[in-house]
Amino acid sequence: MRARVLWAACTLWPMVAQAAPMAGMAMDDMPGMTMPMPAPPVRPPASVSHGVPAKAIVHRHAAPTSRPAITTPGTVPSAGIMTMPEAAPVVSAPVHYVSGVMPVMDHGIYAHAILEQLEARYAPSGTQFRYDGQAWVGTDYNRLWLKSEGTLGSTGFHDGDHELFYDRPISTYFDVQAGVRADIDDGPSRVWGAFGVEGLALYFFELGATFYVSGDGRVAGKLEGSYDLMLTNRLILQPQAELNFYSRRDPGRGVASGLSDIDTGLRLRYDISRSFSPYVAVTYDGQFGRSGAVLRPDERQARDTVRFTVGLRTWF
Repeated sequence: MRARVLWAACTLWPMVAQAAPMAGMAMDDMPGMTMPMPAPPVRPPASVSHGVPAKAIVHRHAAPTSRPAITTPGTVPSAGIMTMPEAAPVVSAPVHYVSGVMPVMDHGIYAHAILEQLEARYAPSGTQFRYDGQAWVGTDYNRLWLKSEGTLGSTGFHDGDHELFYDRPISTYFDVQAGVRADIDDGPSRVWGAFGVEGLALYFFELGATFYVSGDGRVAGKLEGSYDLMLTNRLILQPQAELNFYSRRDPGRGVASGLSDIDTGLRLRYDISRSFSPYVAVTYDGQFGRSGAVLRPDERQARDTVRFTVGLRTWF
């Protein structure tokens, strides 16, 4: 035991002897204990807190009192908010339009054809087959328009009316038409210059009025009209009428002066599709004035008759 105490004293004595001189010294004065101290933090000015000006620190539920001022990039505006550098605006070359009007896609060439009437008319005096159709090709502003109609009966082919027009719109709903008309059927042929208007009138009445002049001084006119009454989305009732006027009688073609003839009907059609519509109808083809006097008795009987009609209206 005594030996152990002696060994411990011999071992610890040098350490105690070395620490005695530093017993009254501060830690910084001790050898090897001096450590570099970090520089004290620089406190920002009172007007700036964490990189954001004090005036710009707004509670997130409070509405801003004014819009921040816009200054040159990299500067602090008077309102105290730092702005980011703005990209330079992209300047494109100016666009010039013809007559200052922006172009629209209205110069494409389109085509359309429709058979308004392709029908068989039945009566005790005989059966007639009639067609009435038109087609056009062109742009929204300039079109070439073809119209044709005629009737085939027991007395032959009559009322052959074929017209070729240049068509141009003059308003949102009406077009002006100018061209030629040729009467070609089993009777004598006639050629007319033609001028008229066609379009959609008030309350969606489809109207057409055409004025004709022949080379021998004859003058004629035609009025056409129809209206589509929507009974359902697909079932449509259409009254229709066509009236013809002449300045002079023409025995060769069976027309008289004044109101010469009328072709009218009441058609009930069903649109299986918008481009395919069968129909049933009641039609009448009659003469006025002295027109009947220039027709043969069989022709007069065949024309002044109310007929039961079935037909088809189609377009493509």
